[in-house]
Amino acid sequence: MDALPALATRFVGPLNAWIQATPIHVLLALLVACVLFSLVSLFVVLHLVAPKPRPVLPSEKSYITSSSNSPEKNTVPRILPCWYDRWLAERHLSEKKRLAPSDAGNDPAHEIGSIERAELRLSVVLPAYNEEERVIPTLEEAVDYLDEHYGRPGAPPAETTGAKRQPGGRHAHDEDTSGYEIIIVNDGSTDRTVEVILDFARERKLDDVIRIVTLEKNRGKGGGVTHGLRHVRGEYVLFADADGASKFSDVGKLIEGCEEVVDASHRGVAIGSRAHLVGSDAVVKRSALRNFLMRSFHLVLTILTPPATSRIRDTQCGFKLFTRAALPHIVPYMHTEGWIFDIEMLMLAESAPAIPILGSDGSVIGSSAGIKVAEVPIEWHEVEGSKLNVVQDSLKMAIGLAVLRASWMMGVYRRRLT
Repeated sequence: MDALPALATRFVGPLNAWIQATPIHVLLALLVACVLFSLVSLFVVLHLVAPKPRPVLPSEKSYITSSSNSPEKNTVPRILPCWYDRWLAERHLSEKKRLAPSDAGNDPAHEIGSIERAELRLSVVLPAYNEEERVIPTLEEAVDYLDEHYGRPGAPPAETTGAKRQPGGRHAHDEDTSGYEIIIVNDGSTDRTVEVILDFARERKLDDVIRIVTLEKNRGKGGGVTHGLRHVRGEYVLFADADGASKFSDVGKLIEGCEEVVDASHRGVAIGSRAHLVGSDAVVKRSALRNFLMRSFHLVLTILTPPATSRIRDTQCGFKLFTRAALPHIVPYMHTEGWIFDIEMLMLAESAPAIPILGSDGSVIGSSAGIKVAEVPIEWHEVEGSKLNVVQDSLKMAIGLAVLRASWMMGVYRRRLT
């Protein structure tokens, strides 16, 4: 132990002498060089470790659905509508136009985004990986509720099943839309998930209402949700977990919450929240380790995320709703394909470009930056069979969050297409 002070004295003394003998401008130059070297090193490391979504394979742009009249047609692939492909082509054209000096700054659509008109009232995206045992109760509850409140596509709700009109809000763009769709993103399941869903759809005559997209290679929950969101046709878009932990009877609450925060372009997000359940049996009966990791992750989240996102009490609940107009500002810029993808969505919403606010005479009187997020308390219960490894995945999420935040701060992730 006595050797340590002696060793420190041996090196500290000469170092102090060198610092005192070195001109201040040389020390400042060395400091700046060290900082620049550290930033460049961090930038390079982030480029190597930051998640990069894999390209979509051709087969993943098609879907299968049930056929009540001809079961053998269940496996005939159909082309999946994709608003994202059209948006991407228009965005690339916009990028090229902006390179021309005469067109610079004259393309507001480039800043606020655009998306083709909705065909349905509500789209539901369900990511599914080996959910043979849990997905049918979820679908039963979902279809019963959606049939009642939205009706099947192709007919006004009142003419379909006596459907009750869900709140559309004072800002909704497509008040004449009705009907719903459920897009199941089969994330490379190895069990009978697809077969049991097709059987259910055929029994309930949900031909072309339930659409099953199969990913050839497992991408993770984030990758599955993002892929599904690229193909939705609804004015409102919900993604939910396949385990049925959240109740579809709370969809109306999310729409109402979303309508309270939408801006002039009808951009808005509403997320289901379990924060009000803290202290209830649903949380108290969890293991002490799981509750500790939950609180620790929330602390890390508060420190590392920007202001609006850091104030959200529950970012990880798998029950989130978007207006269609919000999608072009979020979906095209998603990178994370694991559990942390919810936070990237919320950060992208917060950092969405401002839109102009027009006065009664049509003049611009201000701007609205970011997409507002409503946090809505919902009913929730824990379901057995979760694929979340509490310790391992909690550590991965904390590391993933740090990488995600650093990547956006350092410019590794950008909104600008490259």
